[in-house]
Amino acid sequence: MSNDLHHGSCHCGAVQFEVRTVLSPAARCNCSLCRRKGALMSPPFAAAELKIVQGEDALTLYQFNTRVARHYFCKHCGIYPFHQTRKDPLLWRVNIGCLDGVDPYAFDAGVNDGASLSTVILEDA
Repeated sequence: MSNDLHHGSCHCGAVQFEVRTVLSPAARCNCSLCRRKGALMSPPFAAAELKIVQGEDALTLYQFNTRVARHYFCKHCGIYPFHQTRKDPLLWRVNIGCLDGVDPYAFDAGVNDGASLSTVILEDA
């Protein structure tokens, strides 16, 4: 599968972006955040392959645990369009459900074991 250029947006359209990536193998993640948001993610790609076309000011950042991964959400509609990964902060993933003309239900998806990366034991917590 080639690194095609895809256009995407959040639900309300405030955040619009372009990304050059393959879409398969798609994946879900079992970490505490991804388990709740339920998004189908692209394979990892280099940060340079993502361009925010509109609405960077509409994005809000959410970090938890080690605060390495950077999860972005539209502050208007709450949709998660993409994130910087914890496993390799130089890589990003996009929410396939945010891509124009792409059916996220047409993909078989594996599950990444993000839960094993997400636990930091804090002393005196």
